[in-house]
Amino acid sequence: MRLSCLQENLKRGLAMVNHAISPRSPLPILANVLLATDSGRLRLAATDLESGITCWVGAKVDEEGAVTIPAKLFNDVVNNLPNDRVTLTLDARTQTVLVECGRYKTNIKGIDAEEFPPIPNATEEEPTFTVAPDQLQHAIQQVAFAAASDESRPVLTGVLMRLRDNQVTMAAADGYRLAIRTLNLPIGAINPAPALTEFIVPARALADLARILSDDGGAVAVTVTSGGRQVMFHNEMVNVVLRLLDGKFPDFERIIPTVYTTRSMLDTAEVLKAVKLAALFATSSQNIVKLSFEPGDDLGPGKLVISANATEVGDNQGEMDGLVHGEVSQIAMNVRFLSEALTAIKVAQVAVEMQGPQSPGVFKPVGQDSYVHIIMPMTIR
Repeated sequence: MRLSCLQENLKRGLAMVNHAISPRSPLPILANVLLATDSGRLRLAATDLESGITCWVGAKVDEEGAVTIPAKLFNDVVNNLPNDRVTLTLDARTQTVLVECGRYKTNIKGIDAEEFPPIPNATEEEPTFTVAPDQLQHAIQQVAFAAASDESRPVLTGVLMRLRDNQVTMAAADGYRLAIRTLNLPIGAINPAPALTEFIVPARALADLARILSDDGGAVAVTVTSGGRQVMFHNEMVNVVLRLLDGKFPDFERIIPTVYTTRSMLDTAEVLKAVKLAALFATSSQNIVKLSFEPGDDLGPGKLVISANATEVGDNQGEMDGLVHGEVSQIAMNVRFLSEALTAIKVAQVAVEMQGPQSPGVFKPVGQDSYVHIIMPMTIR
């Protein structure tokens, strides 16, 4: 194998596949990255047997071949090379890769590519649905963080993806909050006979996918394998294979409140700023902030007061105007959950709906019905 490519492109490709590297694996091959020529490009691949990532880097290929080399070492070498053309030459007899860039030369010993576990190819299956990369990326960013990190209920560590008509609904919950994002897709974007209409994808792996997606590779084909055990996200730049989680996701729709006694519309950035300031005091008092809503009248708008109190530190209170309708109401919430929910709402105004201090708070972007975030209340001792 002999090829050359730009250092910046190789660096970006390695950053993508490194998300699938398992540094603590007992199998040495899983700490390696696969380098292979593929139709005039360099193919990089890594897997931890639960997930696999393949990406393609533009290259000038002089001689075909493949090898695996230690991922961390190779990544560190490439990151420290000058922004110039990198030449990779494989000595097939010793399985050693010579890395040349400018006036630098490095030899890295590898393992035969035949020992590398196979990663499924998305082109072998009919896509379940197709979506724009930025649309999928934003949806993941709005729901994945709400999944549980506690492995005691494995299904809650994942994101549900449900297909109905021309919509894909993504939902994540951890028992204290619930995030729901609906993607409206063009007619024909969803396979009329998919292998599964509901499946659960590991949230942490989805978050990694969102970090590596870009518009460069075009539309993303999402494919559930015919056996229903894996899902693939594929475009011209990258192919990500993830093992699906077993189990049934909770019926999240029955959790969504359908009525409210108080509804407010507020400036998202202003509320988030007040929450972050209150968080400085909430961290010393069970991470609780209190939200107090006061409806407006003919003489002026309503207002929201956000407060936190830490006995040994002090207290903080922030007040802002807003359109508040209904009853005077209060609710206490986990400050981190509240901050993350507001950060996920990417529009100027947020609507907050509630029924009282013992009922969940519902957060929605004003003018959009594609996102809902629900946070359970907390009790102030």
